[in-house]
Amino acid sequence: MINSIQGIRLRGAVAVALTSGAVLATGALSTAPAQASAAPARTATSVKAAAPAPPAAAPRAATVPSIVAKGGFVMNDATGRVLYTKAADTRRSTGSTTKIMTAGVVLSQPKLNLDAKVTIQMAYSDYIVSKNASSARLIVGDKVTVRQLLYGLMLPSGCDAAYALADTFGTGRTRAARVKSFIGKMNSTAKSLGLKNTHFDSFDGIGNGKNYSTPRDLTKLASSAMKNSTFRTIVKTKKYTARTTTKKGGTRTMAPWTNTNTLLGTYSGAIGVKTGSGPEAKYCLVFAATRKGRTVIGTVLASSSSSQRATDATKLMNHGFTK
Repeated sequence: MINSIQGIRLRGAVAVALTSGAVLATGALSTAPAQASAAPARTATSVKAAAPAPPAAAPRAATVPSIVAKGGFVMNDATGRVLYTKAADTRRSTGSTTKIMTAGVVLSQPKLNLDAKVTIQMAYSDYIVSKNASSARLIVGDKVTVRQLLYGLMLPSGCDAAYALADTFGTGRTRAARVKSFIGKMNSTAKSLGLKNTHFDSFDGIGNGKNYSTPRDLTKLASSAMKNSTFRTIVKTKKYTARTTTKKGGTRTMAPWTNTNTLLGTYSGAIGVKTGSGPEAKYCLVFAATRKGRTVIGTVLASSSSSQRATDATKLMNHGFTK
């Protein structure tokens, strides 16, 4: 829904200017007073024609924001009313915004126990090293609750946490089979939500060429996920400290996880949702904010930098709240 997947920072994106094309009237036509004609000697006075009242100025059209991101979409979360689109149905790599679906699949499990403990395996650590992926810095051998893994997934965008969740909630005799099963659940969930332009081939966004979605689909996915109270609580959290259980049964206080979504605390009313980045995805952000009881939710894909995606999202939310 990264966070420097594969350690690559990207530069540049072409700004696409979108304008309303509306022209505001800058003045009003007026008629010069009619000149008095020469009057006969017996006429005492001459009469001037009254100037007509100027027409009212045309109303100002709402300005459509211009964003750097190659794709964008915003809607009213309650009604689904579309408030902005830019290449909204063009398929693009999604980076770690994929983890919105990872969390959604976990939270949809029947009889889910958020306090159940998962033992961190060496395979999870080896994976993030091999991929140079973003990490929750989980310690091999520690027991971490499902709830903590979800925080590690969504705040620092831990690919190790994503792997642990996929391995735990997939089915099969081998780790590879369980991961494949979990990704299958991600795709079946996408289908059930009507996300026709979405497909996953990874649990964390580090795909193999078939991990894609669109601004419209990701926004719909986030809207669905935000109906879960645990998900809402996690994605609006700016900082979280996990206390895990060590191999010897002691307690380890992890270094705090900071949410990569910089809009939290900087944009009034921001409540989530997830960042993403990568060499193909560039910089992505699925965002949501609530003001005066109204929530707008949306997505920008393939922006030019982490700061620019936040700027793009800010423009779109400001626009959404005026509609």
